[in-house]
Amino acid sequence: MEIIRTVAELKAKLDEARTRGTIGLVPTMGALHAGHLSLIERARRENDTVVVSVFVNPTQFNNPTDLATYPRTEEADAALLENAGVDYAFMPSVEEVYPEPDNRQFDLGPVAEVMEGAMRPGHFNGVAQVVSKLFRFTEPTRAYFGEKDFQQIAVIRKMAQLEGFNNLEIVDCPIKREADGLAMSSRNVRLTPEQRSIAPAISLVLKASLVKARELSLADTKKWVIDTINAFPYMNVEYYEIVDAATMQPIGEWSDSATPVGCITVFCGDVRLIDNIKYILK
Repeated sequence: MEIIRTVAELKAKLDEARTRGTIGLVPTMGALHAGHLSLIERARRENDTVVVSVFVNPTQFNNPTDLATYPRTEEADAALLENAGVDYAFMPSVEEVYPEPDNRQFDLGPVAEVMEGAMRPGHFNGVAQVVSKLFRFTEPTRAYFGEKDFQQIAVIRKMAQLEGFNNLEIVDCPIKREADGLAMSSRNVRLTPEQRSIAPAISLVLKASLVKARELSLADTKKWVIDTINAFPYMNVEYYEIVDAATMQPIGEWSDSATPVGCITVFCGDVRLIDNIKYILK
């Protein structure tokens, strides 16, 4: 595996690799865990060359404290990537990715206006900025993203459409979970031991809501999820929305969508955790 720091070197390496076949890109912000590795394993299976970017993107953080406390573990990340059979690890500086301010504003439409878009103004525009840059730098055949960030995948698909990445396949991959059900996240390391023991309640309640949804209205199911999670110590639901998987728009009745997805954000202490679940009611 080669660690690459500059865009020029990355482009040169990948121009040569492209002559040998397909390129799979896995964009990450580092602090890698088994969830990232599952994306890399799939990219490795499906492509001739695999490149993983490790870059904490400042433009997608609307909370300076969140940016400052985001875990950075470059040495450990490099070791994991080497063991995973990655060909190129792109680990640039902020100055390399943003040699000048990126003032682009993306018209991402309704998929970016709800949930995370409403709670974190500017977040998705920052995601679109950095991912569009990574797509330009690497010109991949396929790019891999985890479904834990369910809304983000819809936003990236919209950005790819806007920017003309018509030949790029965006591959969404299932959520990877800890043995107790907690969705894997780089932020999990910030939980105290007591908080970490309680955090799996998020996924357990979501799973239980699949049964509740067969008995309750959509509104009552939402209320049950929120009230049940909030009853746990340290837990505070920021939002729980049941949306259409394609449009990301909240629905009022189960019959309003053939593919309803429940998307949740919960503060466990001061650590912001997200998760989602697909409702199959037939």
